[in-house]
Amino acid sequence: MPELPEVETVRTGLQQALVGRRFEKVVARRPDLRFPIPADLSERLEGRTVLEARRRAKYLQIVLDDADPSPTVVVLHLGMSGRVNLLPPGDEPFPEPAKHDHLVFDLSDGGRMTYNDPRRFGFLDLMREDELASHDWFRDMGPEPLGNDFHADALNKALAGKATPIKSVLLDQRVVAGLGNIYVCEALYDSGISPRRKASTVPGKRAERLVPAIRDVLQRAIASGGSTLRDYARLDGESGYFQHEFRVYDREGEACRHDGCGGTIQRIVQSGRSTFFCSGCQR
Repeated sequence: MPELPEVETVRTGLQQALVGRRFEKVVARRPDLRFPIPADLSERLEGRTVLEARRRAKYLQIVLDDADPSPTVVVLHLGMSGRVNLLPPGDEPFPEPAKHDHLVFDLSDGGRMTYNDPRRFGFLDLMREDELASHDWFRDMGPEPLGNDFHADALNKALAGKATPIKSVLLDQRVVAGLGNIYVCEALYDSGISPRRKASTVPGKRAERLVPAIRDVLQRAIASGGSTLRDYARLDGESGYFQHEFRVYDREGEACRHDGCGGTIQRIVQSGRSTFFCSGCQR
């Protein structure tokens, strides 16, 4: 599943490609993805201009120019295999949409955006901007890990009294928004914290190491265009490159890269997900 850096990479591409353009024609080629597609999607989007492309956790938010009583926001989640593709304007007609191009958006500059999702675990909905904060998807979300509200004091409060392993707690979107399995493994490795450690024992000096480690790994991943392990690609069709920089994820049996450690990367399963770590230097 695309995680925060991958979704942020898509958001950046949408901001560059969509802002100031109108949706001239919008076609839903099936009635549903994971959830039903709004029946009035075309009616509400066609003729509307994009003001901004945002991200909240792993959700994309495309803000439109109608403001009565507040702007319409297209909320899109990529699910397991969702991809947003952009086709630039050209002299030739666009080819027929591909088999899994479930949504097609023709733009006022002559370009086209498609949403392709073979597994159909992604979903799209329309909301008013003033409804977002109270919606079930966003109401209980924790702070953005790259935002000003995420710091050691906030993490200390969120972890207090939790006997669950720190790895599982960091994947809880109510604690911090947008973190996924890959980047939690990487951040715990960089901060020297065992994924099996009880979350209640992390506040203090460990949390002071963990917060900057989370920020650093996310920023490095965004700079590399995210990680491509299976289906993810950027809007230009290129793969992300951060998988080549993994220090621990998917490196079971390999030597630890921390100087002087001498340990070996291990894999365990926590809450149904693979966790990669070094027992020699993560305590």
